[in-house]
Amino acid sequence: MASPPRRLRRILLGACALVVTLITAIGAGVTWTWAGADVSTVGTTQFTQPLHIPPLAESTVDTAGTRTFALDMQTGTTAFEPGRDTETWGFNGSYLGPTLRAARGERVRVQVRNQLPEASTVHWHGMHLPAAMDGGPHQMVEPGASWTPEWTVAQPASTLWYHPHPHGATEEHVRRGLAGMFLIDDAPSAQLPLPNTYGVDDIPVIVQDMRLRGSRLDGAHAIFRDIGFLGDRTMVNGTLSPYQEVGDELVRLRLLNASTARIYTFAFDDVRPFAMIGSDGGLLERPATLNRIQLSPGERAEIVVRMRPGERTVLRSEKLEAGLDFWSSRFSGGDDRFDVLELRAAPTLRPSAALPETLVPPSIPDGADSVLQRRFDLTLAGINGERMDMGRIDTTVTRGTTETWVVHNIDGMPHNFHVHDVQFRVLDYDGAPPPPEQAGAKDTIFLPPNTAATLVLRFDGPADPNTPYMYHCHLLWHEDVGMMGQFAVVEPGQQATPLPGHAH
Repeated sequence: MASPPRRLRRILLGACALVVTLITAIGAGVTWTWAGADVSTVGTTQFTQPLHIPPLAESTVDTAGTRTFALDMQTGTTAFEPGRDTETWGFNGSYLGPTLRAARGERVRVQVRNQLPEASTVHWHGMHLPAAMDGGPHQMVEPGASWTPEWTVAQPASTLWYHPHPHGATEEHVRRGLAGMFLIDDAPSAQLPLPNTYGVDDIPVIVQDMRLRGSRLDGAHAIFRDIGFLGDRTMVNGTLSPYQEVGDELVRLRLLNASTARIYTFAFDDVRPFAMIGSDGGLLERPATLNRIQLSPGERAEIVVRMRPGERTVLRSEKLEAGLDFWSSRFSGGDDRFDVLELRAAPTLRPSAALPETLVPPSIPDGADSVLQRRFDLTLAGINGERMDMGRIDTTVTRGTTETWVVHNIDGMPHNFHVHDVQFRVLDYDGAPPPPEQAGAKDTIFLPPNTAATLVLRFDGPADPNTPYMYHCHLLWHEDVGMMGQFAVVEPGQQATPLPGHAH
């Protein structure tokens, strides 16, 4: 029989062996997870499907001049791949929605009907409109119910979009397919010699990532993915492996990052330069020549690319260069690369007018009349340390005033910042003047870890002390878990009185 010291030694040796085995297994698991965390479709994508162009939404104009659209939120199935139906949601169809188009100064009305099995909303992202028409989480539309917002378009020509905004479920609703573009036209932009034939030389490019799992779109968050859902493929306008045939020398691409979490760095495979002519809130003062542009979820950019007869070029998303550490970059999609869209030029191209050297005067404030500076600290735990509360107004602003908002990402993960109703100017980005792609009107801005941006916003109303707008991270899972606050626009001397919270 072994003596007590020998038994103790055997127990200790066995325990050590178990610990070593566990450490080895954990290390192997982390290594395996790390090795499989990046995704690349570069060079392997066979562009086999013609790009679907979302149809322009039908509308009617009544005797008072009000333009009326109809949008039905509905379930359906979509064949992203031949012979394989996938359960999806869409507006007026099984996936995505039509492109709404209206002119500055027009009165618009949208008849929204919810035919989904759960409540949702329709938010007009980038639109300047009354808070009660904004389509945020206070304007829920129950299953079988309808909602008819109405407002006057009061902003310059721009590429906006619409999508759901139910508190706690926005990521899921957008990922399932509820999104579409909303284009604003105006007289100054119409007079410029820009590509402007929708679907011909003026192409909507709604970029999303996705993962197919049997008959459904997989929305699972992989291990260590605290950024939210990241897919293993990209599609444009709901088309996998898309190509677009073009017949003009200059082609305008209206880029929209409609993914729920992925950040794209768009560039062409031959690193050709392109002209950026517009950002979130409309056209720039003058075109900016770039060879890549980064868009986080919710951001838009209008670019013009020159084509040569008979050539092909691929719009790609390259690795993300945003100062992320090796861990955050790996598990936030920063190492991923995608072939997104192939452009195929006809053998003979229609001549295009040269781009003008100047576009439109700026429509955003310069900060000279700012009356107040506020600070917003972003972390996954909330904004300024507080999670979203539907019954709490976090910020009250006075109609007709300009403010300066300093937004800091003090977290160790990527975030961005979207403000409803207004377009802002970026005065400072990470301690320097903003780069050309941030020089125009913006409603959403990307903030890597330990980055700050100084924004100038003017609140032109209308005032509504009873109904708030939102500001939030547009990485939609972050929004869902509480990275969102509320602000109300009031007349001088008024106090905000928020709507009561609800269960959504």
